Amino acid sequence: MYADEQELIDVAELYRVFGDKTRVTILYTLTEDEKCVNDIAAALSMTLSAVSHQLRILKQAHLVRYRRVGKNALYSLSDDHVRTILEQGLEHVRE
Repeated sequence: MYADEQELIDVAELYRVFGDKTRVTILYTLTEDEKCVNDIAAALSMTLSAVSHQLRILKQAHLVRYRRVGKNALYSLSDDHVRTILEQGLEHVRE
């Protein structure tokens, strides 16, 4: 397998984003179905501001996406790769 310098930097940045328990918890919450910021905040007992900040980081890393429904934004995992990373991480730590 070959990876150039920029790809290695990008992978390191991806894992940095996964290195935060709050962000991983948000991602795990979104494996069930899409949710609005209010629902995520309630599920994690966090403020809307704190959840919004973490979602911004997850969006920048292309790990979550959102769609507008009226005044609400519904968040979901960007794709099945994110779900696979979470599943493989859990499988690894459970071994």
